[in-house]
Amino acid sequence: MGRRLVPLTLDNLPDLPKRCRSCVFWELDPVSGEAAVQAGRSESEKESWISAVLLEWGSCGRVVYVDEVPVGYVLYAPPAYVPRSTAFPTSPVAADAVQLITAWIMPGYQGQGLGRVMVQTVAKDVLRRGFKAIEAFGDARWKEPACMLPADHLLAVGFKTVRPHHAFPRMRLDLRTTLSWKEDVEMALDRLLGAVQKEPALRPL
Repeated sequence: MGRRLVPLTLDNLPDLPKRCRSCVFWELDPVSGEAAVQAGRSESEKESWISAVLLEWGSCGRVVYVDEVPVGYVLYAPPAYVPRSTAFPTSPVAADAVQLITAWIMPGYQGQGLGRVMVQTVAKDVLRRGFKAIEAFGDARWKEPACMLPADHLLAVGFKTVRPHHAFPRMRLDLRTTLSWKEDVEMALDRLLGAVQKEPALRPL
C-alpha cells in the first residue's frame, strides 16, 4: 500500500470532501461565516483563505493519498489565521503554538495508523518553522462527524489538556523536549509519539 502526504494547495483542494471544501467554520469569525453560507460564498471564501495563508505563511495542510486515492487531510495554521478560535471559552491558543484546526480520514482507511502519521507530519513541519507546540480545541462531547476533533482522539495521539472545559478543552502537544534530543527530528518524534498505545486513527469528521 503506497501512501504519501502532500502539501495542501489550491491545485489539490478539490481532493478534499465536498462539504469540507465549502466549510468556513474555522476560517471566518462566526458572523462572517454565517453571512458567507447564506450568500453562497463559502466555497470561494475557503479558497481565498487557503490562498492567503499560502502566500503569507506557506502550506497550511496535508492531503493523504493511499495508492493515489485521496483518503484524508489535516489542516493547521498559526492562531492569527484562525478567527473562530477566539470564540472558544478556552482560547487563546498559545503564541508558541500552531493550531491543529481539523482533520479527516475516509471510513475504511481508519485504524491503519494514518492519524499518527498526520500528527507526526504536522509536528515536523511546525518544528522546522520554529514553533514549539501544536494546540487544538477538542470536542469532549463528540458524537458524529463535525469540524472539531474528538478530545479523546487528541489524547490518543499524545496531546495533553492545558485548559480543561466540559465541552471544549484546549489541548497541547509540546514539542520542546524534541529540540533537545540529539537525534534527527523524525526519530525524535517517533519516540515522542510512539509510546502512545491507544488507537491513533482519526474518526471521520
